[in-house]
Amino acid sequence: MRCAIVDDYQNAALAMADWSRLEGRVAITVFHDHLDEEDALVERLSPFDVIVIMRERTPFSASLLARLPHLTLLITPGMRNAAIDLEAAHEQGITVCGTDSHPAPPAELAWALILGLARHIATEQHHLITNGPWQSTVGMTLAGRTLGIVGLGKIGTRMARIARAFDMEVLAWSEHLTPARCAEAGVTLAESKRALLSESDIVSIHLVLSERTRHLIDRQALSWMSPAALLINTSRAAIVDQSALIEALEAGQIAGAGLDVFEQEPLPSDHPLRRLPNVLATPHIGYVSDTNYRTWFGQAIENIEAWLAGTPIRRL
Repeated sequence: MRCAIVDDYQNAALAMADWSRLEGRVAITVFHDHLDEEDALVERLSPFDVIVIMRERTPFSASLLARLPHLTLLITPGMRNAAIDLEAAHEQGITVCGTDSHPAPPAELAWALILGLARHIATEQHHLITNGPWQSTVGMTLAGRTLGIVGLGKIGTRMARIARAFDMEVLAWSEHLTPARCAEAGVTLAESKRALLSESDIVSIHLVLSERTRHLIDRQALSWMSPAALLINTSRAAIVDQSALIEALEAGQIAGAGLDVFEQEPLPSDHPLRRLPNVLATPHIGYVSDTNYRTWFGQAIENIEAWLAGTPIRRL
């Protein structure tokens, strides 16, 4: 039995779990680079019975799945992955399994972006190491400001708890969010999307991408934000209209954006979001943490063992 681990950018997969448990039963091959072209992926992956993927770095479309004749088990970190055509996988008899995932790492990364933007950390650090001006910016105090959370699930709720530790006011909104849920989380329900965007100093997005949430933050929504406001997106890129966001940032319509997700990943070298001075961006590392990696790869091994025993677990 052959297993491929793909898109292991950090060379971390083998170090984060005890793969020796599969020795003698499953041969493991790890790929650290990323391939975009389907033909190249087919050439690389067609010999493998099991593939362990890394979130949504490589989409597994119906056409790709159809060209992988030996694939019988596909494992994804987390229990949801929009980059896998689950219907096609099931039709082709491919078992798809997931793992647990922790809400703390993406929430912590969102706060790193908030603090980095609010206190101009990247600019001041650059000036410090290049002997530039000493104290060139004036930071934003968080205490007394308002954090607007779009989506109050596990991550959004954690964001609210941390905001209260900074003595911030917290608003929340999503299409079906209720006053009872907001009361439970200790936040105020905004009257509308417009109210949340216009009344918040910092807006942080924590929604699942769907047809309903795609481009939820569009050109009009961005126009409702204050010119001094910050937008944080560590969720999914397509929730925000990227072209409209770039226009708003270039025009100073909003003060800045903290981004960890992009419509194309890795982000092209000439992309505007790489050069805008009011953008603080990270390469989709919200989930990239020791706790998540140990859980994901450890449970991937459990999934393989259960599948070998004929009793798959954590099926999607």
